[in-house]
Amino acid sequence: MPYDLGVFDSRADYKSEKQCQRTSFAFYQAVRDLLPVWVLEDMRTMEVFHWEEGRACSFTPPEAFLYALVHDHQQYAKFLLNRYSVGALEMPSQSFCCCQASATPHLTVAVRYNRITILKMIMDSLKDFSHSERQSYLNTRGCFHMQGGKDALHLASELVRPECLIMLLGHGACPYVTDRDGNTPLDCLLNQIRQGEPDMRSKHVCLGYLILFMPKFNFQMKGQLQKNPGLWQSLIGEQAFQWLLELSPPSLFVQAMHKMTQSIPVKQLDSLPDFLKPLDFKLHQYAR
Repeated sequence: MPYDLGVFDSRADYKSEKQCQRTSFAFYQAVRDLLPVWVLEDMRTMEVFHWEEGRACSFTPPEAFLYALVHDHQQYAKFLLNRYSVGALEMPSQSFCCCQASATPHLTVAVRYNRITILKMIMDSLKDFSHSERQSYLNTRGCFHMQGGKDALHLASELVRPECLIMLLGHGACPYVTDRDGNTPLDCLLNQIRQGEPDMRSKHVCLGYLILFMPKFNFQMKGQLQKNPGLWQSLIGEQAFQWLLELSPPSLFVQAMHKMTQSIPVKQLDSLPDFLKPLDFKLHQYAR
């Protein structure tokens, strides 16, 4: 086997902190190198440990799933979700996530690394949650120390990930959740738009998606739009500027889409028309 698990001189050494570091890194490498699922599960359940609070611990399914996300090991991610269902989405140990009261990190990691295929697997697994559990999972704030309380929707907006954004919104993520500083996902996106290029097209696509899922435009940066109308009209267009400041009602199309996005079942998300799928949404096409 190309992954050095070390030579164990005694049972105590087998579970020493130093040995745990070696075997933990070996498991990380094995997932990174996309080894077969059966090899990874043999390692996880029998051979490798990580050091946690002064003792050796086996890798749990949620911890293994984080490695699968980071390295885009789609087959391993699929296996873990099929085998453990939402158990693979539970909170990992503190060495993997310091804020145990925050949201589990899998959604934010999927968005940060733009793992669209695995994110869709996660969304499909949420069918095993009750409605309240699904809402809590999607909308609980992220780690305050590392992410400033941003949830997955904040990150999708901040990192300009249109595919992640529409998937999260379509499965019930709330666009009004605020981070530690009181920013909504729309605030995060507008901060990116204010910086201009690169990739303004994707930023406008993200803006269009948020508008479709926000019947009311409540966000912190509204005052900045009011103070600098010329700048913001040039950045987001006259029509979007008018809508965000509620100076004119959204077009009939957008109003109809508000109704649809509030009523369409999650399982029918893939049946949305092509013009709602990344990256084909153009806000100006649907002006009154």
